[in-house]
Amino acid sequence: MIRRFYKDVTLGEQAGGWQVMLDARGVKTVGGAPQIIPTEALAEALAAEWRRQGETIDPASLPLRDMADYAIDVVAADPAGVAEGLIAYAETDTLCYRADPDEPLHARQQAVWEPLLAGFEAAHGITLVRVSGILHRPQPPEALDVLRDRLRGLSPFQLAGVEAMTKLAASLVTGLAALDARGEEEPLALWQAACLEEEWQADLWGRDWEAEERREKREADFLRACAFARLAKSA
Repeated sequence: MIRRFYKDVTLGEQAGGWQVMLDARGVKTVGGAPQIIPTEALAEALAAEWRRQGETIDPASLPLRDMADYAIDVVAADPAGVAEGLIAYAETDTLCYRADPDEPLHARQQAVWEPLLAGFEAAHGITLVRVSGILHRPQPPEALDVLRDRLRGLSPFQLAGVEAMTKLAASLVTGLAALDARGEEEPLALWQAACLEEEWQADLWGRDWEAEERREKREADFLRACAFARLAKSA
């Protein structure tokens, strides 16, 4: 914990965006760069984190600050590398890997995942391979090229949010779909869909409170990353 060293939290308009000001001093990233946020809406969300601090500052209660630092210090330095890392998730996307057709889980996956995947394919003009079982099958190179171009077109802030969502869901489809989602309920529905198999196993074999607690934390992290990425989108 660090003792609070500021009174006022404001926003300052800077070249390229907005910066949170603590008593008129601009916040910097952990790497020492000015923490310039691309949209006022996202900057205000970061400012709210600072305003919520009490007499001491809890670094764990500043997750958006940490994501902004990562976007500036890490993603902006090598966006193509981050994008390429995410393409690996498209190769083994959770929504593409189904149980064997004679298993009850397969029917549930078809009912929940197929509409989401088909809608994503239509939106991007691609076709992805569905796989039953655990044996890997490569995705079409032309589909991966479309997704690669989409990722490279994102800002470092959007890319940081999509990366976090993709890793939590083990699904690039879910990460990108959440970025494009409308309203507040759709990202949660996408997250719940990505967790279908995990929930199926919990219902089948029983629930453990520690596992439930971990799932709740991952859900909160996913929704926060989604909000971060969406707030970083220009109006």
